Amino acid sequence: MLLGLGKKLLHPRNIIVALGIWLLVLNLQTKNSPQSRSTTHYPSKIYGTKPLAMKGGDPYIRALMRTISASEANVPRPYHVIYGGKYVSDLSNHPDLCVRIVTGPNKNNCTTAAGRYQFINTTWYERAKRYHPKPSKFLWLKTKYSFEPKYQDRVVYAWLKDSQVWGADISQLLRQGKIKQVLRKLSGTWTSLGYGIETNSMSRYLPEIYQNMLQEELGKAEKEKQTKSS
Repeated sequence: MLLGLGKKLLHPRNIIVALGIWLLVLNLQTKNSPQSRSTTHYPSKIYGTKPLAMKGGDPYIRALMRTISASEANVPRPYHVIYGGKYVSDLSNHPDLCVRIVTGPNKNNCTTAAGRYQFINTTWYERAKRYHPKPSKFLWLKTKYSFEPKYQDRVVYAWLKDSQVWGADISQLLRQGKIKQVLRKLSGTWTSLGYGIETNSMSRYLPEIYQNMLQEELGKAEKEKQTKSS
């Protein structure tokens, strides 16, 4: 009986079937092994994702803000940077320095882009007028909108929370896991987000960066909640 069974197992057709099964199992094991999983890993040093200066707020929006600045102002001092990489020290107001653009579709034009979210002067004044929590005005002088880090954050935070501006509830979309849809929606304002005219080396990593920032922000929110309740 064993001899007969051995002959059947050694039949060429059975050998081919067995070999095929073995190769299939090996392939599945390889695909599922931690070493072989294909994941995109962004560069380790991303200065633009540093914690926000503002306190509190929706962790989903906070994570989005850090993701935007990862692409727009990926430098050690994002709140102080102007287009081209130079820093300014006075943030009592928007720097309003026009710097010549050296690459891209707007080459040779000039831009006043400044700060963590690269506000140009006109956009800053428009949004600050609507969202700045602490404008200052002395007698007849022009209203000033401090460009200090926490106010840059506050203006962008309120802007992103304004569903009438974007035609959608950004926070809700993020809670539904639709980060790519959100980035596409915002790319008309921040052109480096992956769907605009000025994508950069960070653009393709932004969904992954957002997920990591979200985990950090959710963790912080939970710790703050526990601290308040204790």
